[in-house]
Order: sequence, then C-alpha cells, then structure tokens
Amino acid sequence: MQQPSLSDIATHLTLKQLRSFVAAARLGSFTAAAQSMDVAQASVSELIRKVEDEEGVTLFVRGSRRLLLTSAGSTLLPFAERALAAVDEGAHALRALRSLQGGVVTFGLLRNAAFYVLSDLVQHFHRNHPGVRVRMVGLNSVEVAEEVAAGTIEAGLVVLPIEDTALKVTPLLRDEVLYVSRDPDHVQRPVSIADLAQARLVLYDAHYNWRDPTRRQIAERAQFAGMRIEPWVEVEHVEQALDLVAHGVGDTVVSRAVAESGSFPAGLHTTGFDEPMHDTIALIQRQGSELSPAAREMARLAHRMLTRRR
Repeated sequence: MQQPSLSDIATHLTLKQLRSFVAAARLGSFTAAAQSMDVAQASVSELIRKVEDEEGVTLFVRGSRRLLLTSAGSTLLPFAERALAAVDEGAHALRALRSLQGGVVTFGLLRNAAFYVLSDLVQHFHRNHPGVRVRMVGLNSVEVAEEVAAGTIEAGLVVLPIEDTALKVTPLLRDEVLYVSRDPDHVQRPVSIADLAQARLVLYDAHYNWRDPTRRQIAERAQFAGMRIEPWVEVEHVEQALDLVAHGVGDTVVSRAVAESGSFPAGLHTTGFDEPMHDTIALIQRQGSELSPAAREMARLAHRMLTRRR
C-alpha cells in the first residue's frame, strides 16, 4: 500500500490539528500542549491520533519523558508552523483593518477637489489613523466612476451625472454653475443656452470632452433646445481656462466653489444661468458592496468637510 504524501496529508489537516501538533512538538507533551491551548489533554491526543490513523503515518514517538518527532513529524513541522503563522498574520491584518490600525484604503476624488476644501482629506484621515495606507485617485468624475464600477477603488466623490448602472449614488452637495467673463457686459443678466451657443467659450477637461459631467449638462440642454455648443478653446485644467479668460480669449463656466476660491483671478465677473445649473457632488460605491471601515471613515470625513463648506 502506497504511503500518503505530506501534501495529501496537508489537504486534510484542520487548524485545530495543526495547532495541537505544533504545540505538542514544541512543548514535548500532550499535557503541556493542552494547557497552552486551554483545552483538555484528551482533546489534543485525540486530534493528533486521528491524523495519524487517517493518514497512516506516525508523527510522534511516545517516550517515557518526552514526545519525540518521527521523520514524518520533523518534515511536517516547519510547514505547519508557516501555515499557522500565515493564518495568524491574516487574522491580525483583518483585526487591524476592522479597528482602522492597518490595511489600505482606496478612494477617488473629483478633479477640482481642492476647491471644495478636500485637499486636506488625506491629512485629516492620516492624523486619526496613521497605520492605514492610503491610495487616493484624483481623476475626472468619469474615470472615478469607471474605477469604482470595476472594483479598482472602493468608493469616491464625483460630480453628477455619471453612468451609474453598477453604482450606488448618494448625493451630498449641490454647487451652482456660473458663467465667467472678463467683459462685464457679458454677465449683466443670467445667460441662456442660446447665449452659450453664440459665445467664444474656453472649456476645460479637454481629454474627457462632453463626457465630463458639467459639460454633459450643457450638451443635454443644448440638444433639447436644438442647438450645438462648439468650444473656441479647450484645455485640461480649470486654472488654464480662467487664465485665458482673464486675458480676454473667451468666456468659461465654473462652479461657485471655484469662483469663490482665493485663486480665482481678479477682474473676472460671473453670473448664473437663466435656468439655474448645478454640479451635484455625490459619493459612489458599487451596488451591493459594503465599504471597508477605512473607506467608510474616508467617506464620512469627506462628507463632513463638504458640509462645513456650505
């Protein structure tokens, strides 16, 4: 009859059997092993005997004073120790994750997060939970939504609208969208979509084009009115767009948070839309998913910081 291999044995071993075996090997007796595990001596003996009987091997030579490992026992011991260490480390990591003392949190931020006083979000989180590593993704809302839907990041803040088929969306804050011009005559009254269609527009988020949520709102309004918006200049960042507006190249649109920030160029004027338009900032996560404690805490902090801005 062929002897079972150690890999065959390992597939049948339970954690209790491994712990009993390792404790007995280290301490030299079933009694001492039982005491260290706070169980009955008979339980340790039975667990090891069951392994030996089922697998057809002998792990210990029962001496008069001390248990001695057989060849099979000596071969198994380092593997058993590594297996238990891995399990214990995994359990410790999970406990650390639950208690916010370890692990990694992944979170996405909308492109203009700094204008919503979110630039200090990581600093606030790290101050309270220094043992948790942070991976913060600061992309356009389009890509944040795509990464959350794909499971690459746990949650994030976006500007609506987004494609949300696979996402749970929780609106947090509405921020008015304003028209910006260097020419005060352009902002004497609220602007209409017809005004926008005739303007020399400088728009940002060029890479995402009309997939960008704010641009998407404008495009949908224009489509409903039977018009088309054609930007005069497209750049990537809102700061670039505002600099061009300040030099008279054209006009743009920004959220009120940007217009009220300290970096908003002097000499620019704003007005609203005749049908008010808003950027809605929302928290997103995958449908049916439960956020890790760290991601929940990051979302809570972000919500609190947004609320304070109101």
